[in-house]
Amino acid sequence: MRALISVSDKTGVVDFARGLVDLGVEIVSTGGTARALQEAGLPVTYVKEVTGFPEILDGRVKTLHPAIHGGILARRTADHLDQLKKHRITPIDLVAVNLYPFRETIARPGVTLEEAIENI
Repeated sequence: MRALISVSDKTGVVDFARGLVDLGVEIVSTGGTARALQEAGLPVTYVKEVTGFPEILDGRVKTLHPAIHGGILARRTADHLDQLKKHRITPIDLVAVNLYPFRETIARPGVTLEEAIENI
């Protein structure tokens, strides 16, 4: 099994990922989340290792790649599994993400439009 974990609020993510690793799940993760998991001693595969492509546009584009979305969206039918195999894509069985703190950001006094947009 394989899980994609990419969170802005990392509260509890190490314990969550450790539980998955203990169950034999391979963790694939993005920059900051991957670093947090790695620093906690957990095995993690960076998304860029899966895609062969770095994060770009200040981290706005990390997982938008067929090697990720194909693994998430594929049904477990023979046809889909054959397509994944043909393109060397591993299925992703679980996705754990959370949203940027937009509400909290725009509630701050003096927040700029740019700061608000960065948290959408």
